[in-house]
Amino acid sequence: MEFHRKSLSDAELIYIYRNILLPRMIEEKMLVLLRQGKISKWFSGIGQEAIAVGSTLALQKDEWIMPLHRNLGVFTSRQMGLEKLFKQWQGNKDGYSNGRERSFHFGSKPHYICGMISHLGPQLALADGVALAYKLRQDNKVSLAYSGDGGTSEGDFHEALNVAAVWELPVIFVIENNGYGLSTPVNEQYRCESLVDKAAGYGMEGVRIDGNNILEVYDTIRGVRDYCIQNQKPYLIECMTFRMRGHEEASGTKYVPQELFEEWGKKDPVKNYEQYLISEGVLNEMQVADIRHEFKEYIESELKSAFEAEAIVPNSEEELKDVYAKKSMAHGPSTMDLNIEGPVLTIDYSQLVKPEKRFVDAIQEGLRMSMEKHENLILMGQDIAEYGGAFKITEGFVQQFGKARVRNTPLCESAIVGTALGLSLEGFKSMMEMQFADFVSVGFNQIVNNLAKIHYRWGQNADVVIRMPTGGGVGAGPFHSQSNEAWFTHVPGLKVVYPSNPQDAKGLLIAAINDPNPVLFFEHKALYRSVSGAVPEIYYETPIGKAAVTKEGTDITVITYGSGVHWALEYQEQHPDVSLHILDLRTLLPLDLEGIRAAVAKTGKVLILHEDTLTGGIGGEVSAWISEHCFELLDAPVMRCASLDTPVPFNMELEKNFMAKNRINEFVRKLEKY
Repeated sequence: MEFHRKSLSDAELIYIYRNILLPRMIEEKMLVLLRQGKISKWFSGIGQEAIAVGSTLALQKDEWIMPLHRNLGVFTSRQMGLEKLFKQWQGNKDGYSNGRERSFHFGSKPHYICGMISHLGPQLALADGVALAYKLRQDNKVSLAYSGDGGTSEGDFHEALNVAAVWELPVIFVIENNGYGLSTPVNEQYRCESLVDKAAGYGMEGVRIDGNNILEVYDTIRGVRDYCIQNQKPYLIECMTFRMRGHEEASGTKYVPQELFEEWGKKDPVKNYEQYLISEGVLNEMQVADIRHEFKEYIESELKSAFEAEAIVPNSEEELKDVYAKKSMAHGPSTMDLNIEGPVLTIDYSQLVKPEKRFVDAIQEGLRMSMEKHENLILMGQDIAEYGGAFKITEGFVQQFGKARVRNTPLCESAIVGTALGLSLEGFKSMMEMQFADFVSVGFNQIVNNLAKIHYRWGQNADVVIRMPTGGGVGAGPFHSQSNEAWFTHVPGLKVVYPSNPQDAKGLLIAAINDPNPVLFFEHKALYRSVSGAVPEIYYETPIGKAAVTKEGTDITVITYGSGVHWALEYQEQHPDVSLHILDLRTLLPLDLEGIRAAVAKTGKVLILHEDTLTGGIGGEVSAWISEHCFELLDAPVMRCASLDTPVPFNMELEKNFMAKNRINEFVRKLEKY
């Protein structure tokens, strides 16, 4: 192993040595504690420290890094307190995640480190989002994300690199090629000669280096950083290395040939660099011993303090409170709710101009006003720029706001959701248009595991809105007609909104964009141009989590949302013999439980109506809550009218038969008999 100091001073070489030695000594101590049963799990990076330390030291301290399990050197090189790190690994409340995350699944905004999730690949797209923020602000910065050799087989790797290349983002992608993905050797992972060969396929530069040579890593990353900033392009670096322990300690290393340990043991990044410094006279044996003694005392002292930390006393109220980021109340003088009794601020409703607008136009207006109000709001989606989107919601936006803020995306839903989250790390807002709600399944992991959990895990909010054109009734078949809102109402940390009329569509979209949490905004395609209503021209919010009474009635309460509201109103018009009390939920997560209880009390008979299929639909949750909390108010069993438990058929007659609308009368008549 040859080291080239180039222009580095003795002091700088020693500083690098201290940074690579500390994580090694910490790890050696952690393995002792693991054997003693004082910690529960450990992912060892012994043998790979040069990559984490070298790349971290080569960046500026305010440039975001997306590390993996074996990158302890990232955390220590960013000068994170060891006592607090020990508390994190113990699952203590005073760690970086309040005991909610294990090992390295946490981040710290003050240290510009983003916490990973176990799915490995998704953090690559977050680096895209951070780099996009840098590019938009014309900051001379890069983001850096790590991937293992196994992670390069994931779709997230392809999507993130493709987006970075197409958008020309200053991102450094580092592959830690240690020969194994858990126990699967690289010859069972890929067939290209080198992983860096993939770079050319994305139209980016790449290089393969010795990942155990700390100076080579440091010098390469510094040079690549300059390249990315000057050229505003990404770069791929494959670092060849080896892990000297198991994937995690419990998995062992029996699957690895012994000769590999002997071969790579000679390439130990810490020992070799230490010997180099001694041979060059930068350090002597006594100085090395002094540094090691200093670190040993430091580790023992910090560990002693960490072990003295008080045990966690669970507080359910606090746990629930931290699922969502708090919302600022300052959204301008026209913030109000036009659908509940009384405005948020004193406004003369009679003086409001409320022209008739179609559902689609109200959404467009809310989005345009939000773009005008928030200069840091970025729109992303397939065909949303010059084409104006599949449903023309963003038509004309690129001319008004420019292509930097209205961005066509490649067909890579997962990467764009991740990019949206990356933008949040740098204080941007984003709206992603899912071309059809059906396509959200290919971005599902990013939404339910990254967006939804990040605030609870380490206090980072996800200021992201995903617009979801949804629903059937237009003969679009199984892959363009699904009602999949219930997939997300089970996920703490998300908010799920579903307006039924133009006024609410505008107000709820504005509220969703103002909300610092991830919001899935469902908008029914069949309502776009078939439903119109009065919409105030001012900028206003309709509150998330608040249902609205669409019609007062005395016989049967219909709890519904979206297209179901119009079905119920149409049924009422056609059947004047029954008086329906219609509650429009508007928000499905969180539910307006007080509004639901009040609606149940109105009639004592409840029909829950939704276009989604019956089994697993949100109606089951509403019904269960009513049965548990409003039983004394009921005069009949709660009934659910939903669509058939089949995929949505293409043929219009079959689709009509599929729809819940086809069976409303049946359920109303049943309830009337009680």
